[in-house]
Amino acid sequence: MKKMKNSYRKSGVNISLANKFVKHISVVSKKVVQKRENSFQKENIGGFGSLFDISNYKIKDPVIVSCTDGVGTKIDLANKFKKFDTIGIDLVAMCINDLIVQGAKPLFFLDYIAIGKLDLKKTKRILKGIIKGCFISDCSLIGGETAEMPGIYSKNNFDLAGFSVGIVSKKKILSKNNVKNNNVILAIPSSGLHSNGFSLVRSILKKTKITSTIKKELLKPTKIYSKEVLKLCDKKLINAAAHITGGGLVENLLRSIPDNLSINIDLSKIKTLQIFKWLKSKNISDLEMMKTFNCGVGFCLIVDQRNIKKIKKNFPKKFTPYEIGRVTNNTKRVKLVNNLKW
Repeated sequence: MKKMKNSYRKSGVNISLANKFVKHISVVSKKVVQKRENSFQKENIGGFGSLFDISNYKIKDPVIVSCTDGVGTKIDLANKFKKFDTIGIDLVAMCINDLIVQGAKPLFFLDYIAIGKLDLKKTKRILKGIIKGCFISDCSLIGGETAEMPGIYSKNNFDLAGFSVGIVSKKKILSKNNVKNNNVILAIPSSGLHSNGFSLVRSILKKTKITSTIKKELLKPTKIYSKEVLKLCDKKLINAAAHITGGGLVENLLRSIPDNLSINIDLSKIKTLQIFKWLKSKNISDLEMMKTFNCGVGFCLIVDQRNIKKIKKNFPKKFTPYEIGRVTNNTKRVKLVNNLKW
């Protein structure tokens, strides 16, 4: 009896299918770079390295800012509900929202998709979200990696990681050193859960039946704040900023103020969204809610009082910033007054 020869395909890796996906990426990613006129676009997708021309950016003392992030176990819900066209937006958002905390203008984005068995229909839908996120952020998708990993991931499972790079003038970097006593803390509403706390959410779902409305809310994509925040940076209206992710409001705000200053937050001013009220009803303490979720605040600005009116004019009604507290020189690093309204 003739022995069957070993092959990469038989071990679970389909190179020809991967090549088809690369060609698809090359075609659709051009939509994102049209505005930027990146002359290297044709060379990037499928190449060994990705090129990006920064000669058109006339920035004095330019500083490159880089970020990397993922979307955590929100991926598991995307798989469970078979909705893959928004998880890519989440991926871009988690990176870009970190980037703009330092006032950096997004330049380009790269993605990493690891999957048990390459499924073109699924990966194309994931890519659709990544491209939409890049379009919203006004950055170019210039490359990435798709790794088929049988035996490491089960057939239907996958993971995502993103990498973003931006640029900012050294004099315009948003820094905690710009923050002063009595600065106002403005909260910008989130679109929902964004991409944090999903391990707790999944634990709750094991014991809870949900409606189609809740299902939709759970997978609502993360709001990308770059357009509005960068306008404010250009107008020099912000001292510092914070992206409210893992660790919640308090921990992320503390990362954006000097060690000798404190934050005073009035919790009753926070506009909690309906999805957080639903989660709160599942026997979660206020403290746990605040440490795990954004509770309705996706991004914070630390500003001078005199700039608040000008700042609000740059946002659509749904995402208009509002005051939740102040920076103080109290000896206690964090002071929380009143309670969240559920």
